[in-house]
Amino acid sequence: MPESMPDAVPDSVPPLPPGLTTRPLQKSDAHAVFVLMAAQEQEDIGEVAIEEADIVSDWAKPSHDLGARSVGVWDGDTLVAYAELMGADRADTSVLPSHRGRGIGTWLAHWLEDLGRSLGSPVIGMPVPQGSPGDRLLEALGFHVRWTSWVLKLPEGASIPERDLPAGYTVRTAEPGELRAAHDVLEDAFLEWSVRERESFEDFEAATTGRPGFEPWNIRVALDPDGAVVGVSLVLVSDNGSTGYVDRLAVRRDQRNRGLAQALLVDSFARAREHGTSTAELSTDSRTGALPLYERVGMVAESVWVNRGLELTTTTENAL
Repeated sequence: MPESMPDAVPDSVPPLPPGLTTRPLQKSDAHAVFVLMAAQEQEDIGEVAIEEADIVSDWAKPSHDLGARSVGVWDGDTLVAYAELMGADRADTSVLPSHRGRGIGTWLAHWLEDLGRSLGSPVIGMPVPQGSPGDRLLEALGFHVRWTSWVLKLPEGASIPERDLPAGYTVRTAEPGELRAAHDVLEDAFLEWSVRERESFEDFEAATTGRPGFEPWNIRVALDPDGAVVGVSLVLVSDNGSTGYVDRLAVRRDQRNRGLAQALLVDSFARAREHGTSTAELSTDSRTGALPLYERVGMVAESVWVNRGLELTTTTENAL
């Protein structure tokens, strides 16, 4: 059965402006959400980072009940705002810049809070550009900064200094039979600092091999002398073909400090350039402690984001 979705926010929250309508999102709304998010990013950070494939692959995950965990706000036929909650606490929202200042963002924040409580989430959080209208609104609503993220870029024409692999190690395209091992390396590493449920392999497949435009070379693996997967890089090419983006990068704990992460970066960006890209990007956050590593190899911060979260306390009435 679909999860229940709150029909309204608390009475203390002002209603949406007259003339706006709401409904749960459908997979066919992916392009409308992309247009909305692109307009907000262009306004807030001066460029568009989101791609429609990001939305499509997220919504393809078997664990995500889009209809029960999302709401779109419409002005006639135009999607002017949306919110959704993935997993226990990952929220995303967007409001069309032309419709800001009308209470829509506040309404969405309370809608998410109500949904999170109904699902038993201990906290909800969302990423926003630091200092943006969304950041200021969430701060005013009591959302605190949980961590800071940086989008880093390798300047056009620059390259990361190569580092020799240890004897017997190789980096290459992952073979189909290595995908589960690659997923395990990624999840084991990310769960060392990320407080969330373990991602299922099926969700991983939807976000990688099921992503529109995916090609096998996008998943790079580092193998030890015995042929075991000990490092993974997922590198994507932007829709316009200009940027290679490392979406995930991890090395098994017992194989670190051997240069494998840097070797995977060099390989990932080189393979992306072979496919026509001129720049390279990745993101990292303050929980990982990896920012100095990327700065040392010549990457520079292009934008700064904060993840703001709100603790959800269960009321006495709900606990009984």
